[in-house]
Amino acid sequence: MKVLPFLSLPPRLPRLPGPRLSTALLGATVLELVVLTGHLAAYPFGLTQERLTQERLPQERRAPGSPPGPPTLPGSPAAERPVVLLHGFIDNRSVFVLLRRALARHGRRHLASLNYSPLTRDLRTAAELLGRHVEEICARTGQREVDIVGHSLGGLIARYYVQRLGGDHRVRTLVTLGTPHGGTAVAPGAGVHPIVRQIRGGSALIEELHLPAPGCRTRFVSFWSELDQVMVPVGTARVHHPDLDAVNVRVTGIGHLALPVHPAVAAAVGEALESQGAREGTAPSTGTPSVA
Repeated sequence: MKVLPFLSLPPRLPRLPGPRLSTALLGATVLELVVLTGHLAAYPFGLTQERLTQERLPQERRAPGSPPGPPTLPGSPAAERPVVLLHGFIDNRSVFVLLRRALARHGRRHLASLNYSPLTRDLRTAAELLGRHVEEICARTGQREVDIVGHSLGGLIARYYVQRLGGDHRVRTLVTLGTPHGGTAVAPGAGVHPIVRQIRGGSALIEELHLPAPGCRTRFVSFWSELDQVMVPVGTARVHHPDLDAVNVRVTGIGHLALPVHPAVAAAVGEALESQGAREGTAPSTGTPSVA
């Protein structure tokens, strides 16, 4: 995978000196405010549900003056797995506008976003809805599997679907961005919402995800940031489970809201979806290495 400037270097290389944490945190906070402003402007455009779309190859990747090629036939060897994008708490699909464009440029043709209601009171219910959505996508495209990219709570919903509802037979790779895999202690005043209580550390749902998951077929790639102020502690955004094939990618210099919009993260997500995992029967990862 290409080395990105704000991802941690491989352990075999010396770490270069970086800015003081306070300076980095200030920069990340400013970026978070910029991202939040842009997202609030785009939010109304993502309120409606979206149907699966087939992205056209960007013009710059076709020969000058040539017409668009014929669409890939569903179920043909050249057809790619659909990518399902799942947003976080009190959000909608508009958060993925930039990421889906990057994935389309990366060659992913079938992209779909799922909106779940902020009134949903149980993460398990949202996971069941995701499962029905995945089945519909597979039926419509003729594909047996999908990839999923989930931001924040969306990643935890997808993990529950994969690990506890048999979704590993449909999901080849699950990429999570700032997802509280181990539960988060942030926003204690927001505990009045049932789902927020479910994503607290030590909740019944988080403990359920700690249960054995032998034979889980899905490959996990978890992006986590040391400046993510929503993940408390920040390490909670990493996947730690002996039965799961998981790689944790450390991101530096950006916060929670920037994860699904930063171009370098988007490029790394595209590469993670293309890379080969343990789908062909290799053993699960025995550790949680940092990857750049």
